Amino acid sequence: MQQPNKLTPFFENLNFERENNTMVINFGPQHPSAHGQLRLVLELDGELVTKAYPDIGYLHRGIEKMAENMTYNEFLPTTDRLDYIASTANNYAYALAVEKLLGIEAPRRAQVIRTMLLELNRIISHLFFLATHALDVGAMSVFLYAFREREFAMDLMEDYCGARLTHSAVRIGGVPLDLPEGWVEKLAAYIAKLPEEIQTYEDLLTENRIWKMRLEDVGVISAEDALNWGCTGPMLRGSGVKYDIRKEEPYELYAELDFDIPVSDRCDSYGRYRLYMEEMKESIKILKQLIPMYAQTEPQLMAHAPQYISAPKEEIMTQNYALMQHFVLVTQGMRPPKGEVYVPTESPKGELGFYIKSEGEPYAYRLKCRAPSFFHTGLLQEILVGTYIADVVTIIGSTNIVFGEVDR
Repeated sequence: MQQPNKLTPFFENLNFERENNTMVINFGPQHPSAHGQLRLVLELDGELVTKAYPDIGYLHRGIEKMAENMTYNEFLPTTDRLDYIASTANNYAYALAVEKLLGIEAPRRAQVIRTMLLELNRIISHLFFLATHALDVGAMSVFLYAFREREFAMDLMEDYCGARLTHSAVRIGGVPLDLPEGWVEKLAAYIAKLPEEIQTYEDLLTENRIWKMRLEDVGVISAEDALNWGCTGPMLRGSGVKYDIRKEEPYELYAELDFDIPVSDRCDSYGRYRLYMEEMKESIKILKQLIPMYAQTEPQLMAHAPQYISAPKEEIMTQNYALMQHFVLVTQGMRPPKGEVYVPTESPKGELGFYIKSEGEPYAYRLKCRAPSFFHTGLLQEILVGTYIADVVTIIGSTNIVFGEVDR
């Protein structure tokens, strides 16, 4: 007697009817190339993908609801756990949204430090993408080399904030610490060496015939499809659309910096790979401009807004009123004015934005995170159809999704 197909009710709910000559498989959620807890339900005709359904939720923690039950400062370290490969980008996006809600601006030195950390974090994230994407496709050496340079960048982050992965290196209103002595010199030495290493990666991959066979004309996304699916970041620029929030809606010091926005019109995985390489070079260019700007700033790290921001430690230890104010802010939380804001930023993966609605309470009435990986995961159901099972790994890798920000 033939056993009933246990997946049938699942597919009926999805309008996912299996043809008689096809096979249905689960790719994940424990697949080493799924880049997180992604379950892909694939219908195959031989090795050809005829239908694809990304099933998410295996990492869901209710982060947005947590934000509505935590004070504004309490929630900031939780943002590390969204895109945990680029946690400073999340810290900053959330802090900037709260600052817009409060109507305050970080001091000049804090802006320089934050922009440095953001671009260093972009390099860390892009190196991670290159290493894991290359390993998925079969290039073992690049994985080792890229992780080596990423470790040096993480050493710099650790020297600044004491953490390597989940940084919490930004505060609402500024930054908690000035740069340690000798840190700028270490950064300068790192970015002087990095272009040689990027050239090594390109020598290994760019004209490698196996790499090109695996990536060229795989995962093709037209500009129209990229826009319709809400793609941002390298996924959008890799389809020929020149859009970067650092240029379109500048924040921090990006309006003062000279850098280009790399764009590829190839629309495939190979074009996106080339784009990531060029973006690292632009981050190096930005960091070189920030180093002299740091020495020209006053040593103020936090905005002066006693109603919302604690006074410097020296004042808390010497002035009774500053101590009382600090005690109230820590125990009860700040009370922003009523209102709502949405602030977009350009994270390494695309548009990362926070929507906050305030009712004047210490807790956000509503918080919503617009994470790029969520939209790029949804796109898989379209671009995987018509590809081969071996190309599924390549396409997932080229989208650079992280499930911390998908399963919020």
